[in-house]
Amino acid sequence: MESQNTTPFYQKFGFILISLAIICVALIYGQSIILPILFSILLANILLPLTRYLSGKGFPKTPSIVVPLLLSMIVGIGIIYFLSSQIMNFIDDVPALKERINEVSHSIQVWFRKSTSITITKQNQYLHDRVIDLKENAPGLVGITLDSITGILAYMVLMPLYTFLILYYKSNIKTFLISAFKNGSEQKVQEVLTESTTVAQQYMTGLMIETTLVFTLNTIGFLILGIKYAVFLALFASLLNLIPYVGILIANLICILITLITSDQISHAVWVGVILALVQLWDNNFGMPLIVGNKVRINALVTIIGVLVGGTLCGIPGMFLAIPGLAVLKVIFDKVPELQPWGTLLGDNNTNDIAAKLKSESDQQE
Repeated sequence: MESQNTTPFYQKFGFILISLAIICVALIYGQSIILPILFSILLANILLPLTRYLSGKGFPKTPSIVVPLLLSMIVGIGIIYFLSSQIMNFIDDVPALKERINEVSHSIQVWFRKSTSITITKQNQYLHDRVIDLKENAPGLVGITLDSITGILAYMVLMPLYTFLILYYKSNIKTFLISAFKNGSEQKVQEVLTESTTVAQQYMTGLMIETTLVFTLNTIGFLILGIKYAVFLALFASLLNLIPYVGILIANLICILITLITSDQISHAVWVGVILALVQLWDNNFGMPLIVGNKVRINALVTIIGVLVGGTLCGIPGMFLAIPGLAVLKVIFDKVPELQPWGTLLGDNNTNDIAAKLKSESDQQE
């Protein structure tokens, strides 16, 4: 006999849409609070094995958290310092590159003139008008830049603090979640928490290893090519590669443009694109599957949509958080019977397994 309390599908779907709308609004207007917390949760998951190891060796609770946190901060500051120094070196070379920039821009204008009916004079007039518009909008650009700097400083201050507190009070947080969402099945909630932590941990650890390998391959290729700022461009491309699909396209365009300006040979710019394409080909077919493995089995369609939605709601941080967020959601969906169809929608190669599981559960109920 069917239960009289069964909720109609349209009503469930309506609740889901309302929930999604509330989450989107919260992310748009509360991202300055929510995003540092989410990044801190990811960092806490990465540091958790080391804190457990130190605790097992007899370290007190606070030092076992502070030591890994300090090490991660040193690594992060080192990367930021290296990027900043390379950017400053590039800026110092800008006066010497002006002549080269003029040559490249003139060549592009001549090519554009031959390909279209727009004369060089009209092109220069258009560029002049855009420069005037840029000057008029300069106060707004300065404000955006200051907001970005303020946001970076907020991350640098809040993330270590949040990460420490999350690790320090992890038992309290775990007890709260089990008590709040157990719904008569404490074991199920425990499984969701354990698997979510494991997935986030292994994904982030694998991503760091994979990024290091991509950086190494890019650096070797650029150094063999003999281009300027080889290490900087290699690191820049490997960091943008953290953003699925979109990041590598942006990295290709910027790296090729910088090489075109700083090199006397146009072939260098072509080879930079070839090297990045080959490294990306290796990464997609061997690096990511072997290192990150099948822990994050999200299909490509959902991945692209998730990255675009994350970027629309929260910018670049949202694009980065999209994949681990979807991975955790998939764990939850697969564990909750009412949400398993959504897990199937997100999944990649385990659709048949979920369908078989649903059929098995249905047969047991009958």
